[in-house]
Amino acid sequence: MYKAKAIFLGIVILALVLVAGLVWRGGSGKDGLDEPLVMFCAAGIRAPVEAIAAAYEEEYGVPVQLQFGGSGTLLSSLKVSNADIYLAADTSYTDLAKEEGLLAETMEVSYLTAGLGVPKGNPKGVKSLEDLKREDLKVGLANPEAASVGKFTKKVLSEHGVWDGVDAEVMTPTVNELANSLKLGTIDVAVVWDALAEQYEEIDFVSVPEFDVEKKTITVGVLKAAPHPTAALTFCRFLTSRDRGLPVFAAEGYEVPEDADVWEETPELLLFSGAMLRPALQETVTAFEEREGVRITPVYNGCGILVAQMKAGEQPDAYFSCDIKFMDMVEERFMESKTVSANDMVILAEKGNPKGITELKDLVKPGLRIGFAHPEKSALGDLTKSLLEDEGLYQDIVDSGNLVLDSPTGDFLVNQAKTGSLDAVIVYRSNAQADPGTVESLDIIDIDRPKAVAHQPWAIGKHSDHKRLLERFYESAVSPESKEQFLSFGFRWELED
Repeated sequence: MYKAKAIFLGIVILALVLVAGLVWRGGSGKDGLDEPLVMFCAAGIRAPVEAIAAAYEEEYGVPVQLQFGGSGTLLSSLKVSNADIYLAADTSYTDLAKEEGLLAETMEVSYLTAGLGVPKGNPKGVKSLEDLKREDLKVGLANPEAASVGKFTKKVLSEHGVWDGVDAEVMTPTVNELANSLKLGTIDVAVVWDALAEQYEEIDFVSVPEFDVEKKTITVGVLKAAPHPTAALTFCRFLTSRDRGLPVFAAEGYEVPEDADVWEETPELLLFSGAMLRPALQETVTAFEEREGVRITPVYNGCGILVAQMKAGEQPDAYFSCDIKFMDMVEERFMESKTVSANDMVILAEKGNPKGITELKDLVKPGLRIGFAHPEKSALGDLTKSLLEDEGLYQDIVDSGNLVLDSPTGDFLVNQAKTGSLDAVIVYRSNAQADPGTVESLDIIDIDRPKAVAHQPWAIGKHSDHKRLLERFYESAVSPESKEQFLSFGFRWELED
């Protein structure tokens, strides 16, 4: 987290952005957008969002039409709105919007802590939640049905037995109205956000432990029905970037995350992936690029080759490995991995199986032409060798002269079997099901062994400047639609639903 130290930086960055806008103004805006983005924004977050939206329009020519209100009030309006973006002062509202199918992507912006706002100098000596029940105080609260701070106030006060004893002088639909009432002196105390109080010279902020234990997260999301989803996502990335939008939030007194993404109008991501994952991933990659307005360069290859490239200096933004073993080899380069799927190994043989191959030991039969994946260049090859050694068969197959091909990927083995160049190959089930023609021309023979399976983990590179963007890609890659893709190619799903 950083706060005070970013105030000067935020002012400088905002000034530079405004200067840049004087040098160049986009004609019809990003991607030819000729109408404004519509953003519903929690009223308490008005100051930084207005500044960031103005800076974005100056630099990129895209106007952002801001509509302010309580987070709850705005949520109720989303269903009948033509909005692109929804920013709430509390994640619970964006979570609810996602549950109701209104929001697609969400992004963390910054953090808020509630407390007691009082006039400068705290003339009535307000110190605790219990003071809200004092008869000599005029108390202001936000409406729990309309504003995030109101909903949170009711929750905390109810938990501590204070809510029923508070006789509010005023109850407003937004936290901003409470701050203005404090500024004008029409109330003596109100529950407000720390960052909002810091924006008023006339208000002091009194921290209380009951609120301090639970910070709220400001979250922004793009609507599923957004008229301009790609432009909306681009603006949200600008808003939440650590070198553009967030310094403005920090300068206004908000606590912001240190691990936010850097700003690039069109980020370019390097994705290393085991070749076996290509058929299950390629549609997700294309759809994500189009919606987010980013570029992903997927490098599909044997995981042994990919690991060697990483050890030689390559730094992918993310890695989707064929098997856990090959993730473990480079684990120090990545954040914690998550195992997404599993893939069984199978034998492919000529249609009708004229060579009579029904199990692993049949691969030693004289005169067969066998193909395995290379044990050092791919996870498939490593697992194949380990499996056959465990069965006491690997050296016998090598000594028999049957092993005529070591390939870095299973796809090449499948093609060799389909053309009749090989009598049998060991590949992943996904290799066999990637092309419908494979099932028509070859027999799939199951290998009923515990070791005949690979598990596919995913991880984000520690060095990447786009971790939040990659988290959204991961969400796309494990979505219900993507899961169906994996299952259709023979993978088993390992994530809990």
